[in-house]
Amino acid sequence: MKRCPRCLLSETNQAELYATIQDYIKNIPPEARSSPEEYDKRLGICKECRHLLDGMCVLCGCYVELRAAKVNQRCVESTARWDA
Repeated sequence: MKRCPRCLLSETNQAELYATIQDYIKNIPPEARSSPEEYDKRLGICKECRHLLDGMCVLCGCYVELRAAKVNQRCVESTARWDA
């Protein structure tokens, strides 16, 4: 299988890890969870980033789908990137 360096975890064949992360996101308290619109916006920005590799940010090592799900998180390269 060809590896896609700009894929999100949901787009890879790491189904078990993806399911674990989605379960974690579902358990984030609503007041600490990004809105669905904000989450999608952040992931769209991450998908265009050269630092995305197999669903992870190579700058900080986070799974971007998890980081994007939390209200108080920011992009580590540019704090303004997700606020734009």
